[in-house]
Order: sequence, then structure tokens, then C-alpha cells
Amino acid sequence: MAENTEVIVIGGGYAGVLAANRLTKRPGVRVTLINPRPAFVERIRLHQLVGGSDDAVVDYRSILAGGVELVVDTVTRIDAAERRVALETGGGLGYDYLIYAVGSGSAEPTLPGAAEYAYPISTMEQARRLRPVVDAASPAATLTVVGAGSTGIETASELAEQGRRVTLVCGRVLGAYLHPKARRAVATRLKKLGVTLIEGDGATVTSVTRDAVQLADGRELRSDVTIWTAGFAVPDLAARSGLSTDALGRLLTDETLTSVDDPRIVAAGDAGAPSNLPVRMSCQSAVQLGPQAAETVLSRIDGKQPATFDVGLFGQCISLGRRAGVVQYAKRDDTVTGFYHLAGKGMAMLKEGVCKNTVWQLSHEARKPGSLNLWFKDPQRRRVLRERAVR
Repeated sequence: MAENTEVIVIGGGYAGVLAANRLTKRPGVRVTLINPRPAFVERIRLHQLVGGSDDAVVDYRSILAGGVELVVDTVTRIDAAERRVALETGGGLGYDYLIYAVGSGSAEPTLPGAAEYAYPISTMEQARRLRPVVDAASPAATLTVVGAGSTGIETASELAEQGRRVTLVCGRVLGAYLHPKARRAVATRLKKLGVTLIEGDGATVTSVTRDAVQLADGRELRSDVTIWTAGFAVPDLAARSGLSTDALGRLLTDETLTSVDDPRIVAAGDAGAPSNLPVRMSCQSAVQLGPQAAETVLSRIDGKQPATFDVGLFGQCISLGRRAGVVQYAKRDDTVTGFYHLAGKGMAMLKEGVCKNTVWQLSHEARKPGSLNLWFKDPQRRRVLRERAVR
């Protein structure tokens, strides 16, 4: 049995924290979590930070196991051959095993003017930059949210509920993940809040100026503040480090979440692509993948064959301001059903409960490493997907 095994976890989001906490259940494992921020960011609350109803941060001391060392820094390169990571502040750290949990963020907007005049909100820094801009905007200002996934819907709802004039540019369709029945219900709620919905074949943004957005069908929409929520991307750390990635830059792994290049590197969360068939980027996925990535490392330390991962998703819970919300249910393979529930304060309280429960899961695993294992699972679906990919 190996002793004093050094494990580095890169990224202190949902997957990274759970992976780090799970690793502490085994004596002789020293865990270092490297994260660029000194506090945990509740990414699923960043729209609330923009709207002013929450600060979206949690003290790491309340969610990290006592045996985890937190290093506030950024990894600039992984040297797999030397088993070492380089740090932005200089120097580096060695490891025996590494968990790659760098998460995801907004895709860099490439449209003319978007980088200069649009405000993304997928990181703490971006949301904090936008907050005073929204506060300073006049009550008559038009706030335009580009992108109608869950983040766009939640941001538009949050701001409209405060009496702001909000336009939501959806692209072809509002809430592409939603079942048509749920989509209609969400649209009704947004319109009740006063949100102007722009959707259809020509409703994609082609350029952004200081005070307007241009659409593909030629329309120009007034926009005093443009908020960008369209698309996700992952950091390019794996690619820069010479590791195999998919087209989006996610680390390629096998079904045990182990890098196809190196058995000592394991992926967790949004930045991994098992069998080049990644699961949906989400907090739901992250809280399942983090512990399972840690179990892969622990199995390898013990000289055992790691288990293949299992993830099942129940659907999606979306807040529609502080006084309403919707739950879109799905099969375990993440195929949406016609069953949804949209309601007022009760659904808003449910979404709030989901956010609080997620943080509770982190702290519970910190106190009792190895205890968090109750998830929906769908191993049959993974087998079907792999078989289709091989054909």
C-alpha cells in the first residue's frame, strides 16, 4: 500500500471540491486544491449577484475537509512527464496523481463589438464587473440579454422582476433544452414579467455596439446594457499542456474518467470528455463526476481497476425571478419529457433549496468523506452511446 501519495486537484468548483473531499477518506493521501480565488463561487447564483439578491460566494472553510490544503493560484501548465504543475505566481508543485476539474465559462464572443460592449457573466469577476453597470443604468434603460439557455432566462427574469426593461434575444428558440409545453409556460411567465422575447430564424445577434445589437434578419435593437450568456467553453490548459482534447478543448478520457494519455491524470466536471461523449455541462453532472473521479484515483493508488462512471440527470430547475420557477423533468438519459412544473413562490423556494442543498452536499462530504453516493444513474445509456459512436 502506497503512503504519502500526493494528489493535486486543479479547480475549486463543484466537481473539484467534491473530488478533494472524497480523497481524504483514505489515510496517506495528501490533497492540494489549486484555485484562482480564495472563496468558493456558487456559479448557479451568479445571475443573483448581478441582480443584487445574493453574493454567490461561500467560505472554503465551511465546505473543504480539514485535510485539504488550499493553494490560491492558477495552473499555467501541466508537465505530465515530470508529474508537475507550473503556477502563475512562479514555481510549481509535484504530484503523484492529478484531478483536472477546471470547469467551464462563457465562450469568447467573436462577433464584431461583442468583446468591447457585451458583458458575460459566467465567472465571479464578470458578474461583479456587470453589477455596478446595471445599478448605474437609468430605470428607463433597456437591458438586453443575449442567449436563452438557463442562465439567460434566469438573468432576464431576475432583472425584469425588479422593474427593469429587459429584452431576451433567444436565437432560434427560447430554452432549447425545454419541452415545448414547458417552453410555452416559461414564455408566458417572462412576458408577464415584462420581458420582450426575440426569437426565430433571424433572431441571432451578428454584432454589438455601445447602444444596440444587430440581428441576422437586419433588425437593430436598442440596448443600453448588453449581457452575454450564449455558449460555453472550457479553459485551454489541457491543450496547452499537450494532452489530448476534444474539439471544444475538454480533456479526453476513458469511461473511468482517466486521461487517454496518462493514467495518473483524471478529469472531473465540465472539462472532461469521457470516450469523446461528454455529459451535459451542469452542476448536476459535476457533483456526480467529482467523487467518481476521486474514486478512480483511490482505486489506482490501491492497485485496483477503477469502476466506469455513471451519471444520471433528472432534468433542469430554472428560477424565474425570486417569486417563481420551473422544473423541467427528464429521463435518466437527459431526454426531456412533457412533464414539468411551473408555479410561483413554491417553485422559487424549490430552486433556492436546490442551491442550498448543493452547498450542503459539499460540506457533508467534507465531514464524512465517501458518504455522498445517491444519484440517478443510467449506465445502459452510456453503453448505447458508445456502441453508436463505434459504428
